[in-house]
Amino acid sequence: MRQVTRAGDPVDVAGDFPEVGQAAPALTLTNTDMADVTLGDYAGQRKVLNIIPSVDTPTCATSTRKFNELASGMANTVVLVVSADLPFAAKRFCGAEGLDNVETLSTFRHPEFHRAWGVDLCSGVMNGLCARAVVVIDENDRVIYSQLVEEIKNEPDYEAALKSLA
Repeated sequence: MRQVTRAGDPVDVAGDFPEVGQAAPALTLTNTDMADVTLGDYAGQRKVLNIIPSVDTPTCATSTRKFNELASGMANTVVLVVSADLPFAAKRFCGAEGLDNVETLSTFRHPEFHRAWGVDLCSGVMNGLCARAVVVIDENDRVIYSQLVEEIKNEPDYEAALKSLA
């Protein structure tokens, strides 16, 4: 079991977080059209998974905006914003913000994602949500970058994530 912090307080995180060089764990998530998608739906593309607790928090909103901005210049790359938010809420957020370079995916039907990807917050007030993390996957679904953000309120290392795509 790993730990991160929220405002300095320890929070337990269950599951096996993907490491560089590993095959990406399988996933099934729900998109804003209420359809389930898998990694196979993004076959041949590089994938940046911006895993967040909820777009309704300031840091999550900032990271979603930032990856939307950065995604516009990346060839053969899709940015997937993964949270437990309902697809309706994520779609509303992106629409209101004018964000069209990211795809939001929900774990609401597929909570198994949390443990399979090692981001299951299992203590504290955010129990049941995803920890903040970034995982970059190449065209062959191999992990080329992974960061479990140590303090939930902090932003991820955008530069390091994007450098892995260079």
